[in-house]
Amino acid sequence: MNQLKEQWKKIIAQAIKSVAIKNNVTGEDWAQRLILEKPPKAELGDVAFPMFPYARDFKKSPPQIGLMVLEELPQDLPGRAVAAGPYINVFLDRSVIAKSTLSSILENSQTFLHPENLQGRNIMVEFSSPNTNKPLHLGHLRNNALGESCARILKACGAEVRKVNLINDRGIHICKSMLAYKEKGQGETPESSGIKGDHLVGQYYVKYNQWSKEDENVEKQAQQMLRDWEAGDPEVVKLWKQMNQWTLDGLKETYENTNISFDQYYFESQVYMLGKEYIQKGLDQGVFYKAEDGSIRIDMEEIGLDSKVLLRSDGTSVYITQDIGTAISRHSDWPFDQLIYVVGNEQEYHFNVLFHILGKLGFEWTKHLHHLSYGMVNLPEGKMKSREGTIVDADELLVQLTSMALEEIRSKGREGELDNPQATAHDIALGALHYFLLQVSPKKDMVFNPKECLSFNGNTGPYLQYTTSRISSMLRKAQKQGINWTDNVDYSLLKEEQEWELLRVMGEFPAILAQAGDSINPSIVATHIYLLAKTFSRFYHDLQVLNGSDNELVKARTALSQAVLLMMKQGFELINIPFLDKM
Repeated sequence: MNQLKEQWKKIIAQAIKSVAIKNNVTGEDWAQRLILEKPPKAELGDVAFPMFPYARDFKKSPPQIGLMVLEELPQDLPGRAVAAGPYINVFLDRSVIAKSTLSSILENSQTFLHPENLQGRNIMVEFSSPNTNKPLHLGHLRNNALGESCARILKACGAEVRKVNLINDRGIHICKSMLAYKEKGQGETPESSGIKGDHLVGQYYVKYNQWSKEDENVEKQAQQMLRDWEAGDPEVVKLWKQMNQWTLDGLKETYENTNISFDQYYFESQVYMLGKEYIQKGLDQGVFYKAEDGSIRIDMEEIGLDSKVLLRSDGTSVYITQDIGTAISRHSDWPFDQLIYVVGNEQEYHFNVLFHILGKLGFEWTKHLHHLSYGMVNLPEGKMKSREGTIVDADELLVQLTSMALEEIRSKGREGELDNPQATAHDIALGALHYFLLQVSPKKDMVFNPKECLSFNGNTGPYLQYTTSRISSMLRKAQKQGINWTDNVDYSLLKEEQEWELLRVMGEFPAILAQAGDSINPSIVATHIYLLAKTFSRFYHDLQVLNGSDNELVKARTALSQAVLLMMKQGFELINIPFLDKM
């Protein structure tokens, strides 16, 4: 469809040029000034070209120019053009679009759906970045969904993508869990307790916070443990390795259960010293300064911010210290054209400071760093608080959603028709969760409602999965009926408005995907997949597909349905929704 639109743009531009020559109007940029718009109503046309940009040069009103341009159009056109006041509206040749769109999708859907707007770019995406003192929670799930989907979309747009995960495995928060376990753990392990490793460590983080309210000296003990760790105390390091591994094993299980993967892991414990080195270099170069209390700081008055501590007075690093080292290490490992940090909007200040510091240190690639800031996921009763143990645990949430989906399958009497009802319920839960988290713009806060996201009706993941399972069922039936929708299909028979609207939505998908890649916004893809599902449902409801009297039309409509299925499967892959051919 886009090719046909561009063809019409060239035709109109050539006609404008002819009008200019006949009227002795000078100029060479007719095509550059031509704007391609979409009419407000489908009955007005598929494409509109406003004549306003030419009124000054031609010294005529836009409606007059439109009529003059129409007279210069050739006879053999891929559609028809009409004057509509100051616009030239074009009705595209539907048979051409149907054939080109459906042939492209059915013969090679990936080539059709994958634009090349980011071809040749190396893009690194950092997401998840968990702490090793607690399990993943609902907020992490939004982060993971965004990071994974962005990476898949960027790759589909032609970029070379590397997904990385920065494990926050050091710092005072880690020492808090360690201290609580050391004093109160009594040798408990994931094996002895039957508790998943990250959950066990998280329980001791909660215990620390309860303990610290009772004993004011606990905070000092945690600070001393951090100093001991940085000094390499063997006993502290041994405990740190043990508890970190418990958490990492648990996190790996959660990632696998939610279809999240990474190309490389970075650990703060391995890069924070590099950050210290560059802080010292910046101090030597006069980029940073030593304050009266002995801490090393940067003055950020030039960007309207206060000074920032980069190293404490006792020489220990702060959070931004290792981020400096990590960014430098990454560019050295894999020179990227862009690095995207998927991190919540509460860290916007942090990234403003980080990017400023790296720029002051002289790294040119700093201008290619991007913070994909996203809003918080709240509960109906308010914010989640991990230190109080009131978070929505990721593992438990998925178990809950899977149980609810299984109950829905049973209530509909579908359990006996599925090969593995439990696995299907898990995939429905995952589809519900990921679609719910990705359907809105990343910057928006959201309130999570399990029942709402699991609904089989409306704008939900299960509704999308149900649409593909319905199409799959229909195609299985078509196959049994001996309908051959792959050879000698006459696409020109697809003339109904419902068919045309479906073709139009499908034809827009590559441009939608390119837009999502350029803006790093998966909600654009999610919204279009929902539009495609709704449009198919209208087509399926209003028109006979398999039961029509015209065999050739049945073939064409079945081929159209197959193309929709292929496109939705590709869309599901981009937003990490499992495809189900039965529900």
